[in-house]
Amino acid sequence: MCSSTCPSTWRSSTSRGSSARPPGYVGYEEGGQLTEKVRRNPYSVVLFDEVEKAHPDVMNMLLQILEEGKLTDSFGRQVDFRNTIILLTSNVGAERLKKGATMGFTAPDDEQDYERMKENLTEEAKKVFRPEFLNRFDDIVVFRSLGKEELTQILDLELAKVEKRLAQRDLHFELDESARDLLRDHGYDPAYGARPMRRAVEKHLEDPMAEEIIRGNLLEGETVAISAKDDKLVFTQKKAKAKGEDSKVSS
Repeated sequence: MCSSTCPSTWRSSTSRGSSARPPGYVGYEEGGQLTEKVRRNPYSVVLFDEVEKAHPDVMNMLLQILEEGKLTDSFGRQVDFRNTIILLTSNVGAERLKKGATMGFTAPDDEQDYERMKENLTEEAKKVFRPEFLNRFDDIVVFRSLGKEELTQILDLELAKVEKRLAQRDLHFELDESARDLLRDHGYDPAYGARPMRRAVEKHLEDPMAEEIIRGNLLEGETVAISAKDDKLVFTQKKAKAKGEDSKVSS
């Protein structure tokens, strides 16, 4: 049995982009996963993620689209891509940047560092992609490293998910700046960006909070104030004034 890494599987997957499936397969009567969708919706945005990992046949297909603006499916129909926006993302040069990565947040406003990074990544792209492929692009955009403001926005998105789930139990929470700093620090990695953010929220906020709920330390219908101390989050339940002082628990 052939695994998904076998060349024959790569070629089969590539052919499904513009060709119909063999007789007996679901979708046999369709023209291809890519061409059929673009044929029906020509004003589309098509994203190819981490294109440097693609099979050479995929690169040839993309080059044909960029050069001729069309593809022919297995039924002989020419599919027009001239009204389609094609986006390609790539992690080319990531290893090179990882070696020179500095701890902490980067300074996205440092234009000199950005230009140096852009130059290095462009050099790496020229080593990986063929010149005739690169020359067909309308533009190459090098994204700046995440700064504190962007990480705060990502953190807020993750916190909103937690808050929505807790709202079902009539529980609410408020994080002070020290708690946010702790989650930002654990949720950022120079090599992986903000990918660890969700895991950091689960480990440092969700799991300890769930344990306190199970122990009965956090009650429904109340608001929990969260701060940071000794690299841990501290939960303080805000009780109504008539009920007396706040109760304090730490993870």
